[in-house]
Amino acid sequence: MANHQSIKEWPEAERPRERLLKHGAENLSDAQLLAILLRTGNKDASAVQLGLSLLDVYKTLSSIESASLRDMQKHTELKGIGSAKLSQIKAAFELGRRLLREESGSQSHFSSSQAVHSYFASRLRHLKKELFVALFLDAKNKLIREYRVSEGTLTNSLIHPREAFKQAVKESAAAVIFVHNHPSGDPTPSHDDLAVTRRLRDVGELLGIPVLDHIIIGDETYVSLKEKGVL
Repeated sequence: MANHQSIKEWPEAERPRERLLKHGAENLSDAQLLAILLRTGNKDASAVQLGLSLLDVYKTLSSIESASLRDMQKHTELKGIGSAKLSQIKAAFELGRRLLREESGSQSHFSSSQAVHSYFASRLRHLKKELFVALFLDAKNKLIREYRVSEGTLTNSLIHPREAFKQAVKESAAAVIFVHNHPSGDPTPSHDDLAVTRRLRDVGELLGIPVLDHIIIGDETYVSLKEKGVL
């Protein structure tokens, strides 16, 4: 089969979309699923071959998801993947993450740091900037709402407890857990992490909305500041 042959010219049983409809998405390879997202190839490669090239260059799906258009343009074998195709890939990954959060949030009661890490790890560990999130919980530690407090390097001046707890009061939260990531992949708490945590703890105590934990997400692991004795 020539490299430039369109998928439309393939036998129907071998076309990714037709295989998905007949056999189910779980029976397709990563390259075939990527081909469905890419929809078309270019004059030199089919969509499936572009999917295979993506996997060859980036090795893992998470690395593909975190790649930028500028990075992809460095690789000649990925010619044909422009901003439209990249946005389709990122949208699909984000929908998958949201489904996992929806399922996890409806079942988990965030009674442990591991539960919080499982809920956030896939979303936060590959971000290039810090994201600081508050989880507002009811009396049974079940999630009421997830609230984005800030983006950027975590400092005392960036995090405003007034804003975070204002939302917690609006949601009638019984408690709150804070979560943020370290883009370096190392979840070891910094001086600012510790200072911000103590400040939030003190405000929570005054308002009667205790801070149950502050979880720092790294690449493969995490740190619970409650377990570290900070809270």
